[in-house]
Formats: sequence, structure tokens, C-alpha cells
Amino acid sequence: MLEVNKAHWPVTVLGPGRRIGVWVQGCSIHCHGCVSQDTWPRDPGKRIAVADLIAWCRDVSRGTADGITISGGEPFDQPAALDAFLAGLAAWRREQELDFDILCYSGYPLRRLQKEHARLLARLDAVIPEPYVDRLPPANLWRGSANQTLVPLSARGRERYLPYVDRPAGGDKRMQAAIDGGRVWMIGIPDRGDMARVEALCAERGLTLTEVSWRR
Repeated sequence: MLEVNKAHWPVTVLGPGRRIGVWVQGCSIHCHGCVSQDTWPRDPGKRIAVADLIAWCRDVSRGTADGITISGGEPFDQPAALDAFLAGLAAWRREQELDFDILCYSGYPLRRLQKEHARLLARLDAVIPEPYVDRLPPANLWRGSANQTLVPLSARGRERYLPYVDRPAGGDKRMQAAIDGGRVWMIGIPDRGDMARVEALCAERGLTLTEVSWRR
């Protein structure tokens, strides 16, 4: 069982192509300035069977996904469930002869992941590790602060991601918005002050955001 905050298809701002996005619930790192503080508490009520999550991925993408992006929350805080999810994705990819890549974000340093979670890294095509540092501006595509790196981990990962390792965010920076009932999700990597600007623009149009994920 994996605790999941949300999942979305298609995601086009967290990796190349059209992707399935899965955000896990629960994070023990609590980076200062995190815009996803709603994902910090563990919540058993948000547990989903890994088989059901993979079935959802199959159904929504119909074999057309270019990749899967796993974020959170902290995926490596649920190592057993993450391992089962990655194994299931690999089986789906193999059985259907698909070529999607798997990218995972983590707030843990790469050295710690290599030491403690080598098995999980071996199941990934690329990882974006290191904690978010609010005082360091974003520098490269798909990363929130300048200390964060993009690390290809497989032959597929090297083929897909090497062109992006040092690519600056520049004009490629975009955000997505998704609406589910009264809940609005902003998907992507915001610049400093972007979320406050979103809140102000909503207020100008008469929309009050009663709960926001970038403040507790």
C-alpha cells in the first residue's frame, strides 16, 4: 500500500513528454519554503493498493505515456511500497513492450540514496535528489533550487535526460493547473513569489483560496 496525495494525467512540466504524475503522501524532511506542505503528514486514509494505482496508470494513459514522474511528499520515506510500485511499472513496461521512463524526485542527498536505497535507484531511469533550499534560486529545468541535480541512472535515462542535465529553466518554465471539485492543483516548479502572485490574481477575480499548500 502506497500513501498517495494525488495523481494526474497528463503532466507536461515535470520531465520530457506527456507523463503520469504521482505525488506520495508523507515527508519527514520538511524543507523550508516547500510549496507542497500538504504532503508532509503521513495519512493512512490515503493508502492505495499498488496494483490499483498501476491499473489506474494503465487506464488513463492507454499505453501513450512518455514517462512516469514520482514526487511528493518524499517517495523514499515509503521504500517498500515504492519498491513494489516501481516493480509493477517495470512489469507493465516489459509486458506491453512500452518505452516510458521513470523519474523520481527526492529531498534526500544522492549519497544517502546510493547508500541506503541502491535497490530503488536501480529501478529508476533518473532521479532528482537533494533538499530544496529556499535561498538558492532555481537554475535548471525541472529543479526548484540550484543545488538540485538531474542524475540519469539507466541507458534509457541517459538517452532521455542527458540533454537536460544542465539545461537552464529559461523559457521552458511552465506550470499546469488542474481542478478537482473545489481543489486546484498547481503542477510544476514555481519561481520565488509565483504562488503569492497566483493567490493575488485569484483574489482580484473574486476567488478566495481558503487553504494553500505553501503555508501551514
